[in-house]
Amino acid sequence: MTQESGEVWEKFAVALADMARDLLAQDSVKATLDRIVDHASVLINGCDEAGILTVRRGEVSALAATSDVVRRADRIQQDLREGPCFDAVAEREQLYTIQDLRKPHAKWSHFAPELRKLGMGSMMGFLLFTEDDALGALNVYSRTPNMFDETAQQAGWILASHAAVAFSASRTHQQLAHALETRHEIGEAMGILMERHGLSEENAFSVLKKASQDHNIKLRDIARKVCETGDRPA
Repeated sequence: MTQESGEVWEKFAVALADMARDLLAQDSVKATLDRIVDHASVLINGCDEAGILTVRRGEVSALAATSDVVRRADRIQQDLREGPCFDAVAEREQLYTIQDLRKPHAKWSHFAPELRKLGMGSMMGFLLFTEDDALGALNVYSRTPNMFDETAQQAGWILASHAAVAFSASRTHQQLAHALETRHEIGEAMGILMERHGLSEENAFSVLKKASQDHNIKLRDIARKVCETGDRPA
């Protein structure tokens, strides 16, 4: 490693540490994802645009994007059901690249020309994953062909690894907060039923649960209605 190369990686490491702190400071999953793509466009050499998508049961969902161009690229992958990021999630591959979108591409023969029409010259797709879960894929785009060399690929992979951890932590935090909020509402609704309708704790919960099952409505929503009206569920 040359001195110049070492200095570049040292600066990248410092910037990556700043990114990690920034991601942990976000107050929602959406804000975390938005910051991930913003950091990718700055920290990965040659990156002009970035986005995050996920594939569930063959359906592509765009989670974050730096521009409408990225959103259109995501829709193209959805419509054609092909593309490096689609494959990164579907096949659990950690990295896919298209170095030159001007040339025919055997694997993504339909997707590559459409992306070129959007003004893109090359792209990379990184799987966002942790030990327990595959979360989605980070898309990195450049308007210039052959922009993403080995250094850019390594930087993108490192950034994606840190981003996946922050994404997973943010999602877990949100799920926990949601669960605690749900528990609080259910407890409050049970208290209302016990006080106003003379039910025991066990019977109050049974009433909420049965109403949820009979009407196919989430237990939390039943509890919220009881909190708002004070009425016993039908």
